[in-house]
Amino acid sequence: MSAGGGWRPSASLRALRARAELLAAIRAFFAERGVLEVDCPALGAAGAPDAWIEPFRVRTPHGPRFLHTSPELAMKRLLAAGSGDIYFLGHVYRAGEWGRRHNPEFTLLEWYRLGWDHHRLMEEVAALVAALFPPAAEHPPEKLTYETAFRRSLGIDPWTAGAGELARVAGRRGLTGGADWDRAAWLDLLFAEIVARDFPADRLTLVHDFPPEQAALARLREGPRPRAERFELFWGPMELANGFHELTDAVEQRARFEGERTRRRAAGLPEVPPDARFLAALEAGLPDCAGVALGVDRLLMEILGADQIGAVLPFDWSRA
Repeated sequence: MSAGGGWRPSASLRALRARAELLAAIRAFFAERGVLEVDCPALGAAGAPDAWIEPFRVRTPHGPRFLHTSPELAMKRLLAAGSGDIYFLGHVYRAGEWGRRHNPEFTLLEWYRLGWDHHRLMEEVAALVAALFPPAAEHPPEKLTYETAFRRSLGIDPWTAGAGELARVAGRRGLTGGADWDRAAWLDLLFAEIVARDFPADRLTLVHDFPPEQAALARLREGPRPRAERFELFWGPMELANGFHELTDAVEQRARFEGERTRRRAAGLPEVPPDARFLAALEAGLPDCAGVALGVDRLLMEILGADQIGAVLPFDWSRA
């Protein structure tokens, strides 16, 4: 069967040139700041068992492997080995993510700063995006807590609302979810479909201090209302980056991995073995640090005004 015109790139030559310029500018930004670029293996024997991110599984003569959904675990092993500040710029892979803003293979920028918290890293993330995307430099970013964003858009407290109340709020807005969804799932849906759509269209928005259920690999700040030291960066409703004041406690991290594995089993999802080498690195001692991952393709979409992610990829999933 002939492929016909399907051999052609999904991106224009203009977009390909803009992509090359963007990658060069990112590397120049970090070179100026003395941050080391590192390479990480795309194939690994284990991964982070995130209930909402599905990895690609690969059969090899040496046993099953997973294409990495993020370089995070390998990078933290480098940090524990004494690498200092580092960044990764390359491809990652997530099964099932295909749509206007998603491609199963995409380009991720991830970096870590030793001795920084999430607030200091937020400033650098905003500075990087402003340097790469001039409209982002025209106004200072709006910075608000997750709680403030929820109350402003939906008039509810995301710390005290139960799954039933969140489901009812979603239903009133025409949103549906799974009958067995927990609080975390409903919070994710409401945040993406309602809260983020209220962010200003002409500036960056930084949302920080997430509910404990949304901590992922971030540390928790204890108190009457514990908060995950996590942030996300948006341009309008488009999420560009997700960052943490990183969890360094191996015992707590192991417990979180087990919680994610339990959620995967409850949802009928395949097992993802936790990364024992990563947990060993945490036990050896991960230095205090903050880290963030930024979607390069999404940023390029904003730079070029593209509506589909395929317009900024040499070959999207349908043409690869």
